[in-house]
Amino acid sequence: MVNEPHNPGMPLDLAWIQQFTMEKVRVNLPAVKKRAATLPTTRTVKQQWQAGWLLKAVTCIDLTTLAGDDTPANTARLCLKAARPIRPDLIKAMGAESLNITCGAVCVYPSRVAECVQFLQKYNASHIPVAAVATGFPSGQYSLDTRLQEIKMAVSAGAREIDIVINRTLALQHKWEELYSEVVEMKKACGDAHMKSILAIGELGSMENVYKASLVCMMAGSDFIKTSTGKEGVNAILAVGLVMCRAVREYHEKTGFVVGFKPAGGIRYKFFFILEKIQFV
Repeated sequence: MVNEPHNPGMPLDLAWIQQFTMEKVRVNLPAVKKRAATLPTTRTVKQQWQAGWLLKAVTCIDLTTLAGDDTPANTARLCLKAARPIRPDLIKAMGAESLNITCGAVCVYPSRVAECVQFLQKYNASHIPVAAVATGFPSGQYSLDTRLQEIKMAVSAGAREIDIVINRTLALQHKWEELYSEVVEMKKACGDAHMKSILAIGELGSMENVYKASLVCMMAGSDFIKTSTGKEGVNAILAVGLVMCRAVREYHEKTGFVVGFKPAGGIRYKFFFILEKIQFV
């Protein structure tokens, strides 16, 4: 992602967020749930084509450790896994040696950024960006000055992606101007680093708030919008992803800029098991 252009953002458009004022944004929850239920039943690609898509998925993963007992040994293993995510025999069986498959990023707390940069250099994978969660992760309940300083420290340590968390209080109180201003300041603090805005959807109260918070963060310049911290009671779920992707589509239709979407929280991947079951010819 680090080579992708930044989202320039746009002035806050309250009329769009509120849909003709009076806070009349509506999300048809039964329709969203019905659509989410039908997606897993759709026929998928098989065999070699399935393997190709799984390899692509690996390159989009941010391998993450955000534990209180993280140590350099933990981050070293994480970086090695990001640099070599697929077993060599499987890569050879697919004839994918030349693709140089690696994960999309390594995500850690700001205090672990510098050592991750060093480990990735050691494993000849310095092209993999280090992402840092910042801005009072996971609560976001710190002063704005403290959150901005945390971003700057993570960037100075070598982070090329910053995962911010929004202040959910502002979203719950529908203080969209204040939320927009905070995210704009965070984007400035990121400098050349790309910014992913974590909405913490499990604490936003409604699908309408998810939709509005998605738009506000994109208008403020977020390069990605992300579902969750992984610390909430409800994290990445398909129905919420549909609402966020709808907001991404509408932002693109209005501005011409594509913002990324990141599901996060409680996601585990089983690519090795699936790849082992595919019969390669």
